[in-house]
Amino acid sequence: MFLKKLSLINYKNFSSKSFEFDNKINCFVGDNGIGKTNVLDAIYHLSFGKSYFNPIASQNIRHGEDFFVIDGEFQKNDREERILCSLKKGAKKIIKRNGKAYEKFSDHIGFLPLVIISPADRDLIIEGSETRRKFIDGVISQSDKQYLESLINYNRILSQRNSLLKYFFLNQTFNKTNLAVYNEQLHQYGSEIFAKRVAFLKVFIPIFKEQYAVISGNKEPVNLLYDSKLIQEDLLTLLEKNLDKDRALQYTGVGIHKDDLSFEIDGHPIKKFGSQGQQKSFLIALKLAQFYFIKKQANTTPLLLLDDIFDKLDENRVAHIIRLVDEENFGQIFLSDTHAERTENIIKNIHQSYKIFNL
Repeated sequence: MFLKKLSLINYKNFSSKSFEFDNKINCFVGDNGIGKTNVLDAIYHLSFGKSYFNPIASQNIRHGEDFFVIDGEFQKNDREERILCSLKKGAKKIIKRNGKAYEKFSDHIGFLPLVIISPADRDLIIEGSETRRKFIDGVISQSDKQYLESLINYNRILSQRNSLLKYFFLNQTFNKTNLAVYNEQLHQYGSEIFAKRVAFLKVFIPIFKEQYAVISGNKEPVNLLYDSKLIQEDLLTLLEKNLDKDRALQYTGVGIHKDDLSFEIDGHPIKKFGSQGQQKSFLIALKLAQFYFIKKQANTTPLLLLDDIFDKLDENRVAHIIRLVDEENFGQIFLSDTHAERTENIIKNIHQSYKIFNL
């Protein structure tokens, strides 16, 4: 699978811009603020129906304009696929495949598998558990439609249960039977999600460790640890035990929406004990593991987007990454860099066809 052409209208800083891509390596070079990352984000948008960097859809419209359009022509399984994503202020976003609009955006997830590696990934280390849960959910959802459906249903029921808890509190009333209906449904979907997360991490963690060993030159051990109360007890029991607390706080305090993933280096949290280079290598290994996992599950090679990844890495680690990229395991790659000369020197060491776009 590869992206042949991309056309942008009023997307972020671009009024109108078109690209024709090489089916292997495409580099965007130029000064900061010129739009390199915005091109990568547009490609991400076509895959996921949303921006990687700005969740507020209307803010991706160029300043002073009323709409944006992202139009991409892909080659997948020997047939052309045209994906168009558009948004007009005050209206709903539209995603079309070959001229036909999707009724549910979730139906599009996984159709164009993609992995992005970006400085923004540092949020996975420094932010709260929600960011890391989204990472797990995003990886699994690209190859498991049922998982995504269960997640959507779980979050909908969670919201309804929280609304009921607020209603009970404000009206000084309580009905355990009404709450039990939501508990049963949360237990059903939550148990499915928990089981799939456990199964996913069993496969994913060894791939991640292998990638980190390659990038770091096997210098230090790393690990991922899944933190969930469902490891000890089922969700129905947890909800029963936490009932008084939930009533007092007016929201559901236990469940798979509270799970976390611990990042460790040498047995310690990488947030506190990892250097900048180690943290960056950790995140790149995490995303490369995502790439290999999705590739195996989806039976197609995901697009790989590398946003400014050579910054803050020593020459040895850059060399390791380049050796990885030079393997035939990868398909089409898009990368951005502020240093045109550095990019050209790196790309010349890769035995693949390429294009460089000076923005």
